[in-house]
Amino acid sequence: MSFTQTPERPARLNRSQLAVPASQLRMIEKAATSEADVVFLDLEDAVAPADKETARQNVVDAVNQKDWGKKSISFRVNGLDTHYMYRDLIDVVENCGQKLDLVMVPKVGTAADVYAVDMLLTQIEVAKGFTNRIGIEVLIESALGMQNIHDIAQASPRLEALHFGAGDYSASLHAKTTHIGGTNADYSVLSDENENGERLSYLGDHHHHALSKLVIAARANGLRPVDSAFGDFSDPEGYRASAKRAAAMGCEGKWAIHPSQIPLANEIMGPDPEEIERAHRILAAMQEAASEGKGAVTFEGRMIDAANIRQAEMLVKKAKMIGNRG
Repeated sequence: MSFTQTPERPARLNRSQLAVPASQLRMIEKAATSEADVVFLDLEDAVAPADKETARQNVVDAVNQKDWGKKSISFRVNGLDTHYMYRDLIDVVENCGQKLDLVMVPKVGTAADVYAVDMLLTQIEVAKGFTNRIGIEVLIESALGMQNIHDIAQASPRLEALHFGAGDYSASLHAKTTHIGGTNADYSVLSDENENGERLSYLGDHHHHALSKLVIAARANGLRPVDSAFGDFSDPEGYRASAKRAAAMGCEGKWAIHPSQIPLANEIMGPDPEEIERAHRILAAMQEAASEGKGAVTFEGRMIDAANIRQAEMLVKKAKMIGNRG
């Protein structure tokens, strides 16, 4: 390990993150009883300008009055380039900040954006005498944000998570697509002719580079990388494939824009029972090896060492968090 150590952030289960329009009381009601690990009440894209003030009060009422169980509660402010943002932060945090876990900041482009939110949060907490410290999660959904992602990831000790916003990111790049999440039929390679004279087309993941860059920036700074929404909630197999790609790249969780996507995210982003059981056996084997003065041991036909221990310990830790979530 490097002598430079990654700072510890609060441990928070984040397999599924449910997006809920703050203007929709019925959806807020359902979100409170859902199995999502994190719920964010949205004041930005999902709320029309005429409904912004009402939606703010809905967030305050929901956070203060509803039983959210062991979920983490966040809310998404409007962008820093709007006149809504400062009132979002002040009106909501001043009135329910003691019960809030996170603030989500959209379309973050520079480290200064995070600094500005941190400054306001700190002043509100001091003025109100709050004893908790509210975390920040940010959305990387522009070319500017992706260019500055490493500075953004180090911008504040409050920062807990980097989220990828596929839709706005594609728009920022002027990419030729109208889909949010999933594949793009135009992003493919064509093979040479095979023995039958056929040329086969292979789809690629047009967001692979961006998501990989986000995961690296997040993990290098002790943050949770969270994958984007998948717009077609009538396509569970498409969502499952998208989530598996993100998990394979190192993402901690994935957005759900519909309740049906929550169990898929929880399943795919969490360790399965076989993985957990194997992790326990690896730890037991390494403990036995250590008692015999060995640094590595053969396990199920493969050599395992300290790196395997770290992987197994992370799986066991996540399983324990899921168990505590109940």
